[in-house]
Amino acid sequence: MPLDRRQFCTLLTAAALLPLSLSLRAQPREVPVEILHINKSDDGVPNSPLPLLIYHHVIPPQVVDNADYLEHLFRSNGWPPQWRYPVYTFTHFHSNTHEVVGVFSGSARLQLGGEHGKVVEVKVGDVLLIPAGVGHKQISADDDFMLVGAYPPEVKADICHDEPKKMAVRVKAIAQVPLPQTDPVTGHSEGSMLYWHGKK
Repeated sequence: MPLDRRQFCTLLTAAALLPLSLSLRAQPREVPVEILHINKSDDGVPNSPLPLLIYHHVIPPQVVDNADYLEHLFRSNGWPPQWRYPVYTFTHFHSNTHEVVGVFSGSARLQLGGEHGKVVEVKVGDVLLIPAGVGHKQISADDDFMLVGAYPPEVKADICHDEPKKMAVRVKAIAQVPLPQTDPVTGHSEGSMLYWHGKK
């Protein structure tokens, strides 16, 4: 059936907007991944045989709301977001869950693995997938540094401090944490699907 002028203009407008709306949707993405092996304990921080993964350039340049984009990305990949906050300025880790954090504002220097651990710089668009047991803390940060944090479904993360006397109990708990069924950034391919499965 031929289109009248009004229908044609409506269709043309919708077609022009389609690529933009699709490009702003948070979908699983394959991005550069930095792999950090933090597998040796540091005082009361167990760390993990699973590598810590840093995904770079996760947020596309045309995105308007970085935090919303990361939350949608994590949620769509099965990692419900739970908070927006910086990183604590003391060494801590989680014994009951893996954690993903995405930088949506500012930049910071983080120490990974405990008080003697590696210091890395993170900025907007970086996402860190932190295995259960791996210590992390904020060394310094911009005033506007903020993250989106998420965990696998139905998980409330515990907060463990660097306490050597509790190491044995925490190592046992960490060994029970299941591998994630999906990767928070790439979905069902690459990322933790490639670097974690078969490592534990």
